[in-house]
Amino acid sequence: MGKDSQVWEGSFIRGSFALCEGSSVKMGAKIYPQTTIGPHSRVGGEINNAVIWGYSSKGHEGYLGNSVMGQWCNIGADTNNSNLKNNYAEVKLWDYENESFRKTGLQFCGLIMADHAKCGINTMFNTGTVAGVSANVFGAGFPRNFIPDFAWGGAHGFEVYTLNKMLETAKLVYNRRGMELDEVEVAIITEVFERTKSLRHF
Repeated sequence: MGKDSQVWEGSFIRGSFALCEGSSVKMGAKIYPQTTIGPHSRVGGEINNAVIWGYSSKGHEGYLGNSVMGQWCNIGADTNNSNLKNNYAEVKLWDYENESFRKTGLQFCGLIMADHAKCGINTMFNTGTVAGVSANVFGAGFPRNFIPDFAWGGAHGFEVYTLNKMLETAKLVYNRRGMELDEVEVAIITEVFERTKSLRHF
């Protein structure tokens, strides 16, 4: 456990497990082995074999398994991901370089969520879903297995999450943590937005 981290009452944890500086495990959480919670994050519900980077939140009930969450992500209450296909087949993941799905050699693979991505309550993610940078997912049903960077929507369809709107939200998120979204971060986010334009076929 890192400095100023907390495990709240009634949590069930089986190691190996790492809880980094300033992070919290909420009451009644169920944490399984090979899980790492990065700094200044808050988690609850059921988490198995997952890595959550810094300043991210999965604060409510719901399952996250065989997954990776980037920084500044938020998962809504009762969100679940599948980590095993119904036919037990090998999982394929989106490959940015080739702009297609590739085999992973894995039977268990859940959600890969990039920095600043978020989802609403009761979101359902299929096995091997990749959610790009600043994707914002909500609504009923399973969204597709590759959610492009700066996509806004869900199974009902997507539109572009404009850069200005995304930056407005990011500034509020940083301010909530007593931090400032500086020019370097803005430049990085802007570059990602420009480089991923071709992937947003809405």
